[in-house]
Amino acid sequence: MWVAILLLTATVLGAGALVGVVPATRTAQWLKPMLAFSGAYLFALTITHLLPEALVLLPAHPHQVGHWVLAGFFGQLLLEVFSEGIEHGHVHAPGAQERGHVPLLLLGALVVHSLLEGSILVKSGASGEVGRNFYAVVLGVALHHIPAAVALATLLRLRLGSFGRVWPWLLLFALASPVGLLFSNYVVLRQLLSGEAYAALLGFVAGTFLHVSTTILFETSPEHRLNWPKLGATLGGLLLALGVSSA
Repeated sequence: MWVAILLLTATVLGAGALVGVVPATRTAQWLKPMLAFSGAYLFALTITHLLPEALVLLPAHPHQVGHWVLAGFFGQLLLEVFSEGIEHGHVHAPGAQERGHVPLLLLGALVVHSLLEGSILVKSGASGEVGRNFYAVVLGVALHHIPAAVALATLLRLRLGSFGRVWPWLLLFALASPVGLLFSNYVVLRQLLSGEAYAALLGFVAGTFLHVSTTILFETSPEHRLNWPKLGATLGGLLLALGVSSA
């Protein structure tokens, strides 16, 4: 578990730090393939791991999982009104009146999104073994956070004018998923392991993943033309998700 916490935190801080040392033009070159890779991985992971696990937990009421998936999908749509799509790498240039101000609503929406992602990383029992899809989801969240961290660091530097002032807010984002993980495993673990609560949480987060991943995949090829780097990245993410063991 602590390896997962370290990975989730270091991924955000490391990706954000790149903004301070790598020119923006070079960052843009690898960001779109990275988005395609993470989007394909998240989409395939949701279809092959999260949704089947949620349905197994509620075999008598599978339609309830569908309801939670819809809630997560449209909840993420609402959340992005405040986050401005930064979860999938969007950076909107700040206006003159926004410079010098921290985008608190955007940060709050991003932290809520990240907390939810971390909350599904739950042990499967009191003996301490991890859930079937624990490491697969950790990898998915970490990959998804790379372009989000780059976008957040870029936006904050544009707004605040100094990369040094970016770090406290980047750290807040970095700690959100680990806090969600710790809360689920040490505060509400017994309630989640009752089955229905965890199935609902899985369904909700699966809905948010479906929204984010499909948005990423559509936006990386808006012209609907064959782009070999993006196609290769998409296939790579898909194959990785299919190859991840459910041990």
